[in-house]
Amino acid sequence: MNDINLIEKHFLEHETVLKSINKYTKKKISRAAEIISKSLKNKGTVYWCGNGGSASDSLHLSTELIGRFNKNRKPLKSVSLASNSTSLTCIANDFGYDKIFSRQLEALGKKGDVVIALSTSGNSENILQTLNQAKKNRVYSISFLGKNGGKCKDKADLEILINSKSTARIQEMHITIGQIICDLIEKKLKL
Repeated sequence: MNDINLIEKHFLEHETVLKSINKYTKKKISRAAEIISKSLKNKGTVYWCGNGGSASDSLHLSTELIGRFNKNRKPLKSVSLASNSTSLTCIANDFGYDKIFSRQLEALGKKGDVVIALSTSGNSENILQTLNQAKKNRVYSISFLGKNGGKCKDKADLEILINSKSTARIQEMHITIGQIICDLIEKKLKL
């Protein structure tokens, strides 16, 4: 396969996955924005987490709320649980990698907050434990998952599942959906 054919293959896969986002999923995206907006309006905090590329996406999306998405406006309370290397390495060393996000959420999360967990496979134990901790802290949980949802399927209060086997295509949809949610939040909060 030459370079152009490989490039076209990637664009075609992206387009196919994008077209698979149905009305039901779009309603879930809208619902996620409503829940997050309500939390922020009531002085709640939005927490994000993920591993690898999903950790990077959690940082990016958190920053869209703290900084800005489209408008210069007041900052919104948003934290990526993947951002503090001291906390991550301490918790991983002392309690195990499976606890790196859930322990932070246990300390910081409260009723009225929202956690958004990103996992392309849905099988990350640290994401599963974070969703479980969210229930204990009465933090509303939203999961962005891929493939068949893995062990995290049906563990969040609201789940947005990208039905693809390609990690790259799932991550592309997760970041797109996250940015759409940020846009909706700015509009809903009239910022």
